[in-house]
Amino acid sequence: MNQTSIKDVEKLFEMGAHLGHKKSRLDPKAKKNVYTILNGTSIIDLTKTIDQLKKAKNFLSESKKEDKVLLVVGTKKVASPFIKEYCQTHGIPYMSSKWLPGLLTNFETLIKNVQKLKTLKNDRDTGAMNALVKHERVQLGKEISRLERLYSGLESLEKRPDIIVLVDAKKEKNALKEALSYRLPVVALIDTNSNPEKIDYPVVANDDSAQVVEYIMTELLSSYSQTAKAEKTA
Repeated sequence: MNQTSIKDVEKLFEMGAHLGHKKSRLDPKAKKNVYTILNGTSIIDLTKTIDQLKKAKNFLSESKKEDKVLLVVGTKKVASPFIKEYCQTHGIPYMSSKWLPGLLTNFETLIKNVQKLKTLKNDRDTGAMNALVKHERVQLGKEISRLERLYSGLESLEKRPDIIVLVDAKKEKNALKEALSYRLPVVALIDTNSNPEKIDYPVVANDDSAQVVEYIMTELLSSYSQTAKAEKTA
């Protein structure tokens, strides 16, 4: 292992990224990512995590060069605030509050609600709604709020995504199921209670730590967003 990899492992270790789930919750397929069991807790082999992270980052970087569209899904409390902030800043479609059942299956129907949200917000922001009577403006304001709760992270999504990026495949099992049914590549930060063999690019680490989630998701998503910036300045 080179010096850079050792430093990366040490950084992850200090964050507690090596702390997996209890042995009783260990997915049999995840055993290959476990270094040892200590006091009943799975200790993740961070050298493998580093390799997985590198492969996932390379894939996302290449995907951006091919103009592939990401959808990032992270609705658990330790992930949601960061996912929302990062994706809003970098214009990446995301879902941080709730996975919409059938999003991929009924994409054409659901995306109409996104278009409706964009139209209503535009009418509000340009003053077009001012011509309406007060109770109509109030009703439309409530409709905007309702649609924003469901679809605000999808406003930059104009077609079915090419790649799904997940935080905690166990938590986002419905998103994973739909992605697999459409054979979409999946990149996911997962813990030892998930089956890594269902994921195209798994990164196994402690997904219950906000610090670990933020670090690994920043590494993953910046490999995509920074490639975009590089192309624009080329």
